[in-house]
Amino acid sequence: MPTHVPAEAHGDERGALLAFLEAQRGGIRRSVLGLTDEQATRKPSASELSLAGLLKHVAEVERDWLETAQQVPHTVQRDMTNYHLSFQLEESQTVASVLAEWAETARATEEFIRSQPDLNGTFPLPEAPWFPPKAEQSMRWLLLHLIEEIARHAGHADIIRESLDGKTAFTLVDEERAAQG
Repeated sequence: MPTHVPAEAHGDERGALLAFLEAQRGGIRRSVLGLTDEQATRKPSASELSLAGLLKHVAEVERDWLETAQQVPHTVQRDMTNYHLSFQLEESQTVASVLAEWAETARATEEFIRSQPDLNGTFPLPEAPWFPPKAEQSMRWLLLHLIEEIARHAGHADIIRESLDGKTAFTLVDEERAAQG
């Protein structure tokens, strides 16, 4: 991990999980640091993934899981006919606009999690062949799942970025810190 996640206040499991989630988001955000939209949409490796596509995907995934936990309809409806669109910028979307939308989702995720009485509260999983029937998951599971999902794609992003211009996660951490002054 190229950044240190600060220790939580003693016993603050919620704060610790949110901090680890934010650290993984940072890996994705840094992967597009200093790139144009055109550079971010390139696919320089054997994978069909681009940095812009990964960014959009993790932003959608987080929003979808937040909406699932809140038990509200999903903002974007995906199925097998349009799932591929979750990995590519569309029409007026830019890296900057997706980053802004994701920042809003991240804020909403934290607000929602902090509003829960505890992390043991549950929500029903959607009906899908890959979920057990009538399954429910906890808010803790939600956070752990988001950490897992975003960390997996942050690793993909590291490889893609290094393939684009040779910059590693450590280099990007240094550049981000220098830009923040």
